[in-house]
Amino acid sequence: MQLTSYTDYSLRMLIYLSAVDYPKLSSIKEISKSYNISYNHLTKVGHELSKLGLIETVKGRNGGIRLAKEPEQVNIGWIVRRTEDNLNLVECFDPENSMCVLTGSCRLQSILTEALNAYLKVLDHYTLADVTINRSILQELLHS
Repeated sequence: MQLTSYTDYSLRMLIYLSAVDYPKLSSIKEISKSYNISYNHLTKVGHELSKLGLIETVKGRNGGIRLAKEPEQVNIGWIVRRTEDNLNLVECFDPENSMCVLTGSCRLQSILTEALNAYLKVLDHYTLADVTINRSILQELLHS
């Protein structure tokens, strides 16, 4: 399974914010530059992460964004479920499926469902803190 760019960018933004020293504020422009990702894309990602309660925004001249929760409270599996718009691995996962004539007779759907659940279960075991355990190295890489 390949994650969408949206989920990838969401995770990268959270990693960046976790790597800086709280309560230091960061900017989307700064994050965009560090990762060489479109500012416009990251603005949309930041808006969604704010709506999900994962980041907070501070308005004004000295404003910016920062994590709204401790990294230990941010579950990777939860993020993937909220940022992926479609976890349907194949056509038959879609309730509107009209492509596959084998739907209902084939075991592939149940096997892939089991695999997807296992994948998400593994992600559920990890938090943002696990991903950013080497904060000093991340800081160096992100700010070089």
